[in-house]
Amino acid sequence: MNLRQLFTEIASGWEQAKNEQFTGHPIATLLRQDLIKAIEKKLQSPTKFLIKASAGAGNWADVPWLSILNPAITESTQSGIYPVYLFRSDGSGIYLSLGFGTTELKKQYGTAQAKQKAEELRNSIRGSDNRLKDWDQKVDLRSSTTLGKSYEWASAGAKFYPLDNMPDEVTLTSDLKELLDIYADVYLETNQHSKQVVSNAQVLPKPFLLLAGISGTGKTRFVREQAKTSKQFSETYCLTSVRPDWHEPSDLLGYISRLTQNGSAEYITTDVLDFIAKAWRAIADSGLNVEVRDSDELGEHLVVAGERDALEQVLPYWLCLDEMNLAPVEQYFADYLSVLETREWTWTGDSFSYSSDALLKPATIKAVANKEKLREALGFNGTQYDELWALICQYGLGIPFNLLVAGTVNMDETTHGFSRKVIDRALSFDFGEFFPNDYADFFTPSNRNKRLSYPIWSNASKKDLANTFDVDGTKTVAFLSAVNAVLKNTPFELAFRALNELLLAVASSQPQDDLTLKAVWDDFMMCKVLPRIEGDEDKLVGQNQHNILEALLKVLEEQLAGAWENGRPDLYREKLDPEGETITVDCRSKKKLSWMNDQLVRGFTSFWP
Repeated sequence: MNLRQLFTEIASGWEQAKNEQFTGHPIATLLRQDLIKAIEKKLQSPTKFLIKASAGAGNWADVPWLSILNPAITESTQSGIYPVYLFRSDGSGIYLSLGFGTTELKKQYGTAQAKQKAEELRNSIRGSDNRLKDWDQKVDLRSSTTLGKSYEWASAGAKFYPLDNMPDEVTLTSDLKELLDIYADVYLETNQHSKQVVSNAQVLPKPFLLLAGISGTGKTRFVREQAKTSKQFSETYCLTSVRPDWHEPSDLLGYISRLTQNGSAEYITTDVLDFIAKAWRAIADSGLNVEVRDSDELGEHLVVAGERDALEQVLPYWLCLDEMNLAPVEQYFADYLSVLETREWTWTGDSFSYSSDALLKPATIKAVANKEKLREALGFNGTQYDELWALICQYGLGIPFNLLVAGTVNMDETTHGFSRKVIDRALSFDFGEFFPNDYADFFTPSNRNKRLSYPIWSNASKKDLANTFDVDGTKTVAFLSAVNAVLKNTPFELAFRALNELLLAVASSQPQDDLTLKAVWDDFMMCKVLPRIEGDEDKLVGQNQHNILEALLKVLEEQLAGAWENGRPDLYREKLDPEGETITVDCRSKKKLSWMNDQLVRGFTSFWP
């Protein structure tokens, strides 16, 4: 069949198809297979493009689509610019549109600001090519879903083909070739702008991760693969094997030695401190300002300042502490854990400033006899770092905002447990639950882990939530209040820090619907709340002498209604085919709480296996 026949058959059968079984449906096959082959025949160089089509993933989509991606521009429909065929929800017609990915725009800016960014991009594209004056700016897909509606405003120009007056094959082919020519030319003009506007990373609410699970599940490899996404692996990755004899911060961050020929003070650096300095150099090289500011609360202090778009140029730097709990974390990691809580982001519109207390104190640097030797050891030699080094000597070396620390953890008789101080400052991932080893995917993976990036907030505010499904945070506050009512008067009761970090998780994930918001809550229970809970029956009795695990199960069943029975989106993985499609998983806290409750029957329970 030619394009005209395929468009007509798919559109005319769409409404009826949505009421029928999805798996193996002929309409989905026409879209995913026959239409792709027909488009390939129209392209002069089909191997130059990635052609992807979606009728849905497990269930029917409201708006089916077929996109034509140039890998030099984008490989994902979530970001970048690409021609796309969009079928109206009611099947009454089809648009050929020069669209751009909405998912990452909404994730980074929220829906309202993403629309503004999309309008800026549309104006830029249309202003760069006069041929688009004959292409409509308005797209009406008659969709009732948030995702379907977002396709309408993410278009630089479109042509509509009504089902009852479908153009002939010559016109359809001519329009496609014209749009592909525009696509190639527009890219040359807008490539840099689109890179600034579109991010393709999941922002984390905390920069310290614990990856816990049985040996061999790929925890260390996970961190390596995250660093590889930067395309600068050797620069952005540091693996440090923790030794069982580490008992103080100097094992990690270095120390002053006087074992020199004349007894003068010399600082002995470590791979970890060198890597932290490397992350600072990346910030300086990005063009962001490192300057001194004065405030009533902090006095004079060192800050990094700049615009939101500039953060796109600063890559995450991944420090992997392998077998982190072979030594007592509270001892050798004490300095980092304390300074971690002093990180402070301040936003005014799209302008930000960031600061943290010093890991390497100014008094320590002052005590060093040969500061130039220390400067060279930390990589700050070079005239471009003169000003930065002078500021570090005066104010110390803090935690760079682009540093992500991931500790791999095996819980067995050879390792140490974690105090609440560590757990409260980390995101604890039960690795097998979040990133399962599916043997069926060994040779041909069907999904991938999302790229993760550093936090850009430290204290939650209503403006950070304004573009989420929980616009003022009231739903999230009510959720955590219900959970904390169960934990009241137990050692596991939550305080303001927990609420702030849950609100930060909402701000970072930017959920646009109820299920995604509940997915954030579910993951928070797994990463922040349940890891704190352990003990025997006496310790796990809450108010009214109820087992708090059973009480939590009841509360979460109410609070996570819908997701509790039918599953929720996976926030950390996505499908490879169709590109970027959401994966649905069961509520993780439901399974973990039931498992912990079963363990309690044997006399003692813990989050950790």
